[in-house]
Amino acid sequence: MKKPIRSALVSLAGIVLLALLAGCDAASEAAAPTSGATTEAGHDEAMLKLSDEEIARAGIRIERLKAVPVTNALEVTATIQPNQDRFARIAAPVEGRIVSVSTPLGAVVQAGQTLAALESVALGEASSTLMAARAAHRIAEADFKRAETLQAEEIIAQKDYLRARAEFDKANAELRAAQDRVRVLGANPASAGRTGAQLVVTAPFAGTVVARKATVGELASPSEPLFTIADLSNVWIEASIAETQLARVRLGSHASVSVSAYPGELFEGRVTYVAATLDKDSRTVAARIEVENPDGRLKPEMFATARIEAAGTQPTNELLTVQNDSIILLHGQPTVFVAEGDHFEPHPIEPGEKYGDRTVVKSGIVAGDRIVVSGAYALKARLLKSQIVDVP
Repeated sequence: MKKPIRSALVSLAGIVLLALLAGCDAASEAAAPTSGATTEAGHDEAMLKLSDEEIARAGIRIERLKAVPVTNALEVTATIQPNQDRFARIAAPVEGRIVSVSTPLGAVVQAGQTLAALESVALGEASSTLMAARAAHRIAEADFKRAETLQAEEIIAQKDYLRARAEFDKANAELRAAQDRVRVLGANPASAGRTGAQLVVTAPFAGTVVARKATVGELASPSEPLFTIADLSNVWIEASIAETQLARVRLGSHASVSVSAYPGELFEGRVTYVAATLDKDSRTVAARIEVENPDGRLKPEMFATARIEAAGTQPTNELLTVQNDSIILLHGQPTVFVAEGDHFEPHPIEPGEKYGDRTVVKSGIVAGDRIVVSGAYALKARLLKSQIVDVP
């Protein structure tokens, strides 16, 4: 009785073992195709196939990658500012009430031209003191000349002559002090008696009135500028040079400046200043380019792009470059799309320096690749959308 039971148990164990082995083989066979399918699917996820109509609608344009000559220039953004050596804020030298304003905002003025006139109590008092000093000087001068004549003829004593001379010297000193007082208040001592308390504000040099706060009837103060004048025939292009690019910039380097207001036009200049210190927050160094602006087309506060000839290198190099718009960030990695047949595939790249509207490519693509130079963002959007849809 025991032998049949033992035989049955052995047979049942064998059947179970065979079933387990068969299951493992089936799982292995099923796993191999699945792994292969995943790899192929992962490759397909990075490939985009578009019809001719979709390519046209997305505005996709392709350029074959090749080495091109690139001018070895440093390109930086900048701001146009007035030449501070020819820039003045003009205030009344003394407190007074404005009685006339003869110069409108935006006017072109010449050196010495009258801008405004005002009346000042302080100037009136100084003018009165000057006129009194002149009268006293004339009397002292006449007395001294008479004493000098009489002393030569030995008609008066030496002490009377010395007294007349001392009075004349004192009158000279008082006259000079009164003239200096009128001059400090901004008036011409020669005309102080005729103009009285009226003061004329004039332009220190030829330029353009770029700001005006003078209004008839208001009280002018030495602390408040009435006019701002700038000579805009020469302007400063102020730029910030990155710490890593500083070695490429030298005083006297040639530069060309462009602004969006005049597309395709370049304004030539030279680097005249490079700051001695580094801005610790931005890690940049201030630099200045002087540009002639005889027709006044370059306006202060305009944004500009400056191309500075790099120092110590050859003027041109043959480099692999792509247009800046070709490069996108895909999963945090600079990437370009390469056209392969009727498909588009993203290729991560290592970008280098920028030269104008192009960027050097150090690795990731090679000469001869067909690069998407327009429509890369449309391809990125389509790729990300397809990956989101494929997520289970």
